[in-house]
Amino acid sequence: MTTGGAGLSRRAFLGAGVAFGGMALLAPSRTGAARAPFDVSAFKPTQEVTLTAGEMELKLLGPEGPATPILAYDGTPFRTLRMPRGARLKAIFVNGIKEGSTLHFHGIRMPNEFDGVPTLTQPLVQPGGRFVHLLPLDDPGTFFFHPHCDETGQAGKGLAGVLIVEDSRDPTFDAEHVLCLKDWRLKEDGSYLPLSEPDGASKAGTFGATRTVNGAASVELKAPAGGHARLRILNIDSTRIMDIGVEGGEAWLIAVDGHALPPVRLDDLPDGIWRMGPAQRIDLDIRMPADGSPVTLGDYRAADIYHFATLTAAGKVGKPRKGPLALPKAELPKPALKQATRLSFTLQQATDQAVKDLALPPDDPLAKALIDSLCVGSTTYWGIQSESWPTGTRRNLPPPLARMEEGASYVVEIKNETRFPHPVHLHGHAFEVMSSSLGRLPRHFADTVLVQPGEAVETAFVAARGDWVFHCHILEHMETGMMGWFRVV
Repeated sequence: MTTGGAGLSRRAFLGAGVAFGGMALLAPSRTGAARAPFDVSAFKPTQEVTLTAGEMELKLLGPEGPATPILAYDGTPFRTLRMPRGARLKAIFVNGIKEGSTLHFHGIRMPNEFDGVPTLTQPLVQPGGRFVHLLPLDDPGTFFFHPHCDETGQAGKGLAGVLIVEDSRDPTFDAEHVLCLKDWRLKEDGSYLPLSEPDGASKAGTFGATRTVNGAASVELKAPAGGHARLRILNIDSTRIMDIGVEGGEAWLIAVDGHALPPVRLDDLPDGIWRMGPAQRIDLDIRMPADGSPVTLGDYRAADIYHFATLTAAGKVGKPRKGPLALPKAELPKPALKQATRLSFTLQQATDQAVKDLALPPDDPLAKALIDSLCVGSTTYWGIQSESWPTGTRRNLPPPLARMEEGASYVVEIKNETRFPHPVHLHGHAFEVMSSSLGRLPRHFADTVLVQPGEAVETAFVAARGDWVFHCHILEHMETGMMGWFRVV
């Protein structure tokens, strides 16, 4: 992704409108669905926060290594907000970086106006600009926020934060820790390698070699012997799929993407791990050994296991509990399956001819400005149902993948006909993962589901009014075509 071409500023380009012949900009506004606007006057904030995107430095290569310039909110890597369930949040996004951006609260069910998708729900926020989000926080759990423009570039440099919606009904854990897993594409001097390369974008993604948790190579955490530790684990990487496993203690999966499910013993899952793609989150309940021995957490997907955290004993609990500590049942719209409309969408790779036709000259200033203004990639590699999100010089927003009715129930099958896995995210909804053709997933609510090659996953949800994007969260896949949208009226 680029940030504007020589001789043509971003602001000048955006102000030029139709001056570039037939290549008029997509209107940076709502797409005109016939629906009543959100009643701002009826929204009474109980919490307010300003989130300013900006630059800072972080020693990602170790305390003795060089500093790397990263992007963060409020000068804090992986800025974490904690809000009570039921809060009404007024979040003011201030763009303090050098290119256009937006703010998307991932996994939050919200009015469509505040979803943060440029050209579909709001204008791009220019450098120095701001946008006010009004968010009802009705669902407890582990969520996060990030830009929805040039995500490979901005999120790739660390621009992401954590939103924890706390529930007073939760059981009391003896310890709690938040773990943000992310890779970085770094040279030895701390500067960046190209964040996206064609061979990666057209396949499994462009991987980083510097692996971190909370910005460090690994972390040591404390929890009392015999106690229960709640670990909120977020995969905020742009590309990497991870197999999360635990050694040395009993572990239960108690929430996926923030939403509670009946506890599932990690050892009872296939291979004793939970496979999570970019943008997915899990909450684990880990019971520490009574003898005070340590517990380790790792990503077991590669032969070279990445051990990112160790839990060591600090004191003992007075009276050990048998566990697991289940969270209150998720309170989400329940789809009426017997009356549901059934739809199917296929994840696809673009044809070689389509890629050739849509490739841009690499040094075209106008092309760079077009890409920057629309937050899209230069080339199409991917699609959904034979449609691809605009890339390069393509100017037209594709038609919606589906038109839905507010309050109606839908069963949506996601079929992966590619050779690579795809974590598929639907904005504005928590869907129920009903089944997998590979039989590998428990039934649970989520906002992102990882679909393996050759797999079909069945999801169900109650449609909420708005224009909602539906895309792969391997960021290069999204930016090179694997994104569509649903219109709900």
